[in-house]
Amino acid sequence: MRKSGILLHISSLPSDYGIGKMGSAAYAFADFLVDAGVQVWQILPLSPTSYGDSPYQSFSVYAGNPYFIDYEQLEQEGLLTRVDYAGLIWDEDPRRVDYAHIYQYCYDVLHKAYTRFDQSDADYQSFCRQQEAWLPEYALFMALKNANGGKPWYLWEKPLAMHEPDAIATAKKLYQDDIAFYCVMQYWFHKQWYKLKHYCNKRGITIVGDIPIYVAYDSVEVWSQPELFQLDDDHVPTAVAGCPPDVFSPSGQLWGNPLYDWNYHKETNYAWWVQRLARAATLYDTVRIDHFRGFESYYKIPYGMKDAKIGKWMPGPGVELFRTVKEKLGALSIIAEDLGFVTPEVRQLLSDCGYPGMKVVQFAFDDDPASTYLPQNYTTPNCVAYTGTHDNMTLRGWVSASPSKTIAFAKRYLHCRNASDLPMAMLRLTWNSIAELAVGQMQDFLDSGPEGRMNTPSTTGGNWQYRTVASDFTPRLAKRIYSLNELSNRLPAKTAPKPIQRRAKSVRTAEKKTQGEQ
Repeated sequence: MRKSGILLHISSLPSDYGIGKMGSAAYAFADFLVDAGVQVWQILPLSPTSYGDSPYQSFSVYAGNPYFIDYEQLEQEGLLTRVDYAGLIWDEDPRRVDYAHIYQYCYDVLHKAYTRFDQSDADYQSFCRQQEAWLPEYALFMALKNANGGKPWYLWEKPLAMHEPDAIATAKKLYQDDIAFYCVMQYWFHKQWYKLKHYCNKRGITIVGDIPIYVAYDSVEVWSQPELFQLDDDHVPTAVAGCPPDVFSPSGQLWGNPLYDWNYHKETNYAWWVQRLARAATLYDTVRIDHFRGFESYYKIPYGMKDAKIGKWMPGPGVELFRTVKEKLGALSIIAEDLGFVTPEVRQLLSDCGYPGMKVVQFAFDDDPASTYLPQNYTTPNCVAYTGTHDNMTLRGWVSASPSKTIAFAKRYLHCRNASDLPMAMLRLTWNSIAELAVGQMQDFLDSGPEGRMNTPSTTGGNWQYRTVASDFTPRLAKRIYSLNELSNRLPAKTAPKPIQRRAKSVRTAEKKTQGEQ
């Protein structure tokens, strides 16, 4: 069935509190998607962010980001008063996330709610039992990080850094209250997330979530399970992840993540990966796996290198991992991010797994009619066509920054007289492709310029800050997207009359309605 989706992370939703929340604006956005005939909401990883604010560098692969917890719902539960959070200065620009402000206030507000929370609550106790495979270790890790002024675990006192049993037992007693605080925050996050996900699913919207292939060095997984990774006896990486040099990056990309010890994972029948994907499949309806080619072979850079020029390709687990996952969990809905250096072996892995790969239309206009990213050359509908991903420039920004030769080819191909017409033409091209799912960034429907870019790879600072405001989501825009879905045969099979005949509302109207439902 042909569908369409919009990519907009939770952090980018409208909010009075500096960053998007799982509150009224999230429900209103779901209503907007229904009005627009869109059936898929794609987001980025929900994990807590660390240094650099990237959701792809997290303290945990399992935990949710406390920044997304909605204060208004906590107020309705009697855990906060409006004075506790509404009078603070959360931002100076409603279109940019100021992470310094969020960090300064968020945990203070949530701690006030924590002091009023009854930890004997039966639902909370049930949650802790259900998540015991990861929650206690994560909460201890965060409590220790807090006690050490936010320092990474490898700079803690050696007994704690090396996860020695006596030191861990002492820490659990010493930081008991802080550990409980981090557990309670995760309870609130998951309670609010599944409430929002249920609301979306009930209205015919599925959630595409994202998981990075690698974990951060400063993460609870590396600290507490060093055997999973290529580390020395002092738990220092022997090699790290990245990508080799290419025309876009002469020095390559040095990500710095620890690499997996795939021999160990094979010996344990990939138990850790099975658990991780089982968890992701409950958080999301469809899981997008970042850097899928790394499962076929991965680029290994000696630890301590300043760039990625020196390294070598090493074999990954291949299809055996995903066959094991299927045996243990059944057939999961997975999208494979197969961008970058794609070899015949990577294509074979994708074919063996049967997962849809990705086609990014921005990559199509290199003056080559044979480009695999041009929709005329898609060989199967089992793929996902994107206008661009979170790592791409917005379409409007792409037009302004691309070489004249690229723009000339795009204008010729898309029958556009003016370059200013290209963004909408590229959206139509994506939607009219044979891909079963077509996805566009919200920024492209809003015709945002370079200021709307979410992330520029291999840069630090200024990323992950994009935000929308409530007035962006108008009935007129919903009608325009609905029309695009109608013309490209991407509407739900059984759909209500067109938005012009339905309830006309802005996001603010929807927010009031949603507050009444909660």
